Amino acid sequence: MRVVFHEAFHGSDYSPDPYDNAAEPGRLVGIMETLRKEGRYPVETPSPASRADLLLGHSEEHVAAVEAQPRLYAMASLAAGGALLAADLAMRGEPAFACVRPPGHHASRASAWGHCTFSNVALALLKLRASGAIRSAFVVDFDQHTGDGTMDALRGWPEAQVLNPYGDNAADYLRNLEERLAQAPEADILAVSAGFDAYIHDLGRKLGTADYFAIGRLLQGYAIRLRHQRRFAVLEGGYFIPDLGRNVLAFCRGFE
Repeated sequence: MRVVFHEAFHGSDYSPDPYDNAAEPGRLVGIMETLRKEGRYPVETPSPASRADLLLGHSEEHVAAVEAQPRLYAMASLAAGGALLAADLAMRGEPAFACVRPPGHHASRASAWGHCTFSNVALALLKLRASGAIRSAFVVDFDQHTGDGTMDALRGWPEAQVLNPYGDNAADYLRNLEERLAQAPEADILAVSAGFDAYIHDLGRKLGTADYFAIGRLLQGYAIRLRHQRRFAVLEGGYFIPDLGRNVLAFCRGFE
């Protein structure tokens, strides 16, 4: 398994929103320190997504509006590029986790909200389809919030489905994920919007560190059933900084 990361993601001055939790200084430091200390995940450095890549999932007007904010555009196009690289690694048989910001699962074709800018996971899948590498995809979004932007960016592609598990507590949540994965369709690749804000000390207040390992292992099992085992994940939410690194590591250990 490989981690996709660029040192530029440590920057926190890209967002025009002073209440943007995803842009909080130091948010990715603990994640990368923990993953590097693990010593088993080589780090790959992404390049920014091209404008043509962004237009695969977004309107000209949306891309132009972000371009008018140079710092935001630079960071958001790099985040999209991180997702593209993670997807490419998956297609080469290497599971990947992209540690990027800003997140993307609330970025629709023509707008974005919830600290998101470009629809990172959707763009990665749309580029694979445009190249002829895949015809179908299955997305699992375990963020506390529904990936409405991902669903919008993928609309019109019936062979790309998005699953947002639910449950009032950890046991129900894991049970729902397991049951729905058992019914999940065959797909050419598994993409994961990895949000960690359902953590017991974060917004969702229901999942523990061990549950993130269980989520990763369930998703690994689904990928194994697909035989090709192509899978990648991209960071979305997660704002309880003291435990964010160990939660991401738990997921990666299960997903690898």
